[in-house]
Amino acid sequence: MCGRYVVRQSADDLAEEFGVDRVEVHERLEPDYNVAPTKTSPVVLARPPRDAKDAGPVRQLRVLTWGLVPSWAKDPKIGSRLINARAETVHEKPAFRRAFGTRRLIIPTSGFYEWFPTQQRTTSGKPVKQPFYLRPKDEGVLALAGIYEFWRNPDKPRDDDDAWMTTFTIITTNATDDVGHIHDRMPMTVSRDNWRNWLDPTINDPDDIHALMAPPPAGSLDLYPVSKAVNNVKNNGPELIEPLPPS
Repeated sequence: MCGRYVVRQSADDLAEEFGVDRVEVHERLEPDYNVAPTKTSPVVLARPPRDAKDAGPVRQLRVLTWGLVPSWAKDPKIGSRLINARAETVHEKPAFRRAFGTRRLIIPTSGFYEWFPTQQRTTSGKPVKQPFYLRPKDEGVLALAGIYEFWRNPDKPRDDDDAWMTTFTIITTNATDDVGHIHDRMPMTVSRDNWRNWLDPTINDPDDIHALMAPPPAGSLDLYPVSKAVNNVKNNGPELIEPLPPS
C-alpha cells in the first residue's frame, strides 16, 4: 500500500514540470514531509472547460483531499478507508470503476514511505515496524497514478462552496523485487510519455488505461530506513527523510 508520502516542490515547480495550463492553487504550497490520509495535497488532472463546448481537456494543478469518497457515499468519513485502490481490481470495484474510466490524475511526490515489520515486539505482542523512505535515485518527481471523485453534501445547496468535496486515491500494485523485501505493495506510476493519455478523460477502455501505468522500474529507487518520528502525523520536516545512521 501507500500510506504516507512527501511533496517538496512548489506550485510553480509542479506547474512547469507537468506542463500545467491552469494553476488552481490559492495558497502557498509548503513542503510536506508527512502527507497522510485525509490531508490535502497537490495533484494534476485534466478537465474540459465549463464555458467552451467541444474544447479539449485543460491540464490543471489543484489541491485535493487524500481518501476517495464515492459519489454515492452517505458519510464522507469513508474516505479514510479508501486511500489506495488495487490496480488488479480498480476497473471493477463499485467505489472506483467510474472514476478509473474518466477521472484519473497524477499525484506528484518526492518519495513515499513503507513500513517493515521487525523482530522486535511491542508490549501488546505486535511487531515493531521500521519505516523506510523510497525516492527516485535521480531525485526527480515521482508521478503516482490515481483517480478522483466528486461528492456532494445533500444537506447543503448545490451552489454552496462547501457542498462539494473532491477526493483522490492512489493506485497500488505488487512490489517489485527490490522493494518486496520491505513491503508487498507499492504505488503505480505514470511515465512522462503517458501523462497526456493517462489524464485524458476520453480514453475509457480499461485495457488501454491499465497499459498506461506501471510500478517504478526495478533499481530506480533509493530506499533506506528513517526515524520512527514519521509515525506521528504531527511531525513534519526534512529530518523525517534523513537516513538512520548505520547500526
